[in-house]
Amino acid sequence: MTQDLSIWTMVLNASIVVQLVMLLLVTVSIASWAAIFRKLFALGKVKALNETFERDFWSGTSLNDLYLGAAKNAHDAGPMERIFASGMREYQKLRERRIADTSTLMDGARRAMRASYQREMDVIESSLSFLASVGSVSPYVGLFGTVWGIMHAFTGLASMTQVTLATVAPGIAEALVATAIGLFSAIPAVVAYNRFARDIDRTAIRLETFIEEFSNILQRNVAAQSPAGPATAAAR
Repeated sequence: MTQDLSIWTMVLNASIVVQLVMLLLVTVSIASWAAIFRKLFALGKVKALNETFERDFWSGTSLNDLYLGAAKNAHDAGPMERIFASGMREYQKLRERRIADTSTLMDGARRAMRASYQREMDVIESSLSFLASVGSVSPYVGLFGTVWGIMHAFTGLASMTQVTLATVAPGIAEALVATAIGLFSAIPAVVAYNRFARDIDRTAIRLETFIEEFSNILQRNVAAQSPAGPATAAAR
């Protein structure tokens, strides 16, 4: 008699341990796909917000006007705008204290922007470790299910007096399904991780470049303004 070797039949006929492994891998795969789509939309939004603010920043709008806009839209602002707001906030606080030393002003603004930069990167890099774990661990989990399934299949053959390929094949095929599901979970996670890691590196470089450019602008403003009075940077 011909045996039904469809995927669904092999999953149903597998041992309980192999079935649990398959269920775990399917659950992890669904979770990784959800993380991939969330990260894809999140990085697209970050890129769009950064480009919009950078275009406004270099359009000639005064720094004070940009800061007021960033303060009003703090929840909807992008990472670059929040970094800018952190630097301007610290700069203005130091100026209000009548601190005129250039190095003190610049160090305070840079530290504020660096702290904001680290917070933004922590948010941007979220879920990457999960995708890395799925990509590296899933094949081994699937391999464990396969090894266990093959052991179970050969244990069942020990009581048979005559062993043919037809009796061996179903058990081995059922076990190999676990490896296939493990690879199905791992490959998209690895591809997505590499893609997102590259995009995040580009975003990080862009934010670091902005911090340096904005620091240079603030330094020119400090040099151009009188050291007396709580004046704020208003022009480039």
